[in-house]
Amino acid sequence: MSKYKRVLLKISGEALMGQREYGLDPSMLSRIASEVKSAFSNGTEICLVIGGGNIFRGLSGAANGMERTTADYMGMLATVMNALGMQSALEEQGINTRVLSAIPMQTVCEPYIRRRAVRHMEKGRVVIFAGGTGNPFFTTDTAAALRASEMDCDAIFKGTNVDGVYDSDPKINKDAKKFDELSYLDVISKDLRVMDLSAVTLAKEKNIPIVVFSIHKEKEFAKVLNGDGDFSKVI
Repeated sequence: MSKYKRVLLKISGEALMGQREYGLDPSMLSRIASEVKSAFSNGTEICLVIGGGNIFRGLSGAANGMERTTADYMGMLATVMNALGMQSALEEQGINTRVLSAIPMQTVCEPYIRRRAVRHMEKGRVVIFAGGTGNPFFTTDTAAALRASEMDCDAIFKGTNVDGVYDSDPKINKDAKKFDELSYLDVISKDLRVMDLSAVTLAKEKNIPIVVFSIHKEKEFAKVLNGDGDFSKVI
């Protein structure tokens, strides 16, 4: 049985690319959907926030001369595409799923209304939050912390390419030290880039733990929910 009643899973858009250089890899969508299903079957209520970096990243668009607000809105639209792809993958595995977008587009998904989102989860549906916060200048990390706060989640689970938080990039430095547990202030003061500053600050304010694990390990999400597996915890 899971240690958590309700959690938010944050996945980067890049995780959905698989071995591709751009876009969505259907096999990766299916694998992540199976991770969510195995965790969901333990009785945990789950909501998701997915980034859009596999399609368009607002910051890089702005860096290339595009007006930042426009670039950020394009990034938000990319998250809607990813959310719809994940919804399809989850429903193929028999899990009722709803996409709620901070930018209303009723033809393809529901507008984000907090009470509606809570009700969906209470009815046993997985909820995917799309469109970031609905505002430019905020990342999907911040959107994840915001939605986790609004949904009264017990924790934020961040699925990444590595199995926790290290003091340097373990892919570059083989002697990088992994933290099993660290504080929000450690993350901020050491600039560990677990999530961006506003997301970590909001999680600290609401006392929501951040659990960092590898989304690429088979059945790891369910293991970490039970307190097993490899992960780092920010508390």
